[in-house]
Amino acid sequence: MDIIIRHLRKTFITGLFIIIPIGITIFILKFLFNLADGILGSYIDQLFSLVTHQELHIPGLGMITGAVVIYLTGVLATNIIGSKLLKIGEELLTRIPLVKSIYSSSKQLIKVFQDGKSSYRKAVFVEWPRPGVKAIGFVTAEVVQNGVSMVVVYIPTMPNPTSGFALYFRAEDVEDSGMSVEDAVKFVVSGGVVVP
Repeated sequence: MDIIIRHLRKTFITGLFIIIPIGITIFILKFLFNLADGILGSYIDQLFSLVTHQELHIPGLGMITGAVVIYLTGVLATNIIGSKLLKIGEELLTRIPLVKSIYSSSKQLIKVFQDGKSSYRKAVFVEWPRPGVKAIGFVTAEVVQNGVSMVVVYIPTMPNPTSGFALYFRAEDVEDSGMSVEDAVKFVVSGGVVVP
């Protein structure tokens, strides 16, 4: 009986690690498709009805237009004049207060994916949401505020580690988990079933 339970658990967890990334990918792609098709598609439909005097909606046309816009932006960025224009545009964006913070954060996030490096430095334990309860988290930054060493810890929610809380802790309140980042992510994604 124990062999069957172990087999079922191991097989289920293996399937879970395959299905969750696929599910998240499908969800994000569907969201992006609907967003691009909804925004650009409606304008293309209006343009088409102005030219032909007929109403017609072609699903996916907004997505294709979006792909063309992305490609043309890439072409623009890879030549000297285009890269200078993009740099001027970037400088303008970084001067607008609210836009600056959103744009800078987005750019840093994209840089993490471009470099292929994890932003998680190590897996740690912190007392959260109340004293006596330990949550697993990932150190993302270490800063000094008013002369106090603080650690930024990202605490993911289960079973989707892409959502969670980024919290500041005093350095002395952060305890090493003894787990690698990879093992800690497995622990979170499995809902605590896989304990390293």
